[in-house]
Amino acid sequence: MSEAHHDAAPGPEDLAPGEERLDGSGVAHGVRGYLIGLVLAAGLTAASFYFAGSGLIYGPAIPAALVALAVAQMGVHLVFFLHLTTGSDNTNNILALAFGILIVTLVIVGSLWIMANLNHNMVPMSRVMQMQR
Repeated sequence: MSEAHHDAAPGPEDLAPGEERLDGSGVAHGVRGYLIGLVLAAGLTAASFYFAGSGLIYGPAIPAALVALAVAQMGVHLVFFLHLTTGSDNTNNILALAFGILIVTLVIVGSLWIMANLNHNMVPMSRVMQMQR
């Protein structure tokens, strides 16, 4: 019994959208990936402006639609410009990105929590003016 072992570079169908070949297949392939990312990012940006300004989406659902478009645009940037893929060589990059997201989330949630707590525990300004009289 023998195992098949392939040392050849993966074909275009084996690569993730933002992943590049390592065999130096040319600049045109890299530029094409960047152009696809640019078109997708510009399209998502234009879509967010269009949906925010038109009456196509129910008013209270506009923030949810904008968040969905923003998440999609972050995905486009991660794949096409930062070349983050699910390959084994990107594990450290993905872990660093997840840690950064965790830290940013903790800072934002902590700041909102502190501000809400301060707002709840502060004396209203109208009562301060009444006490000064």
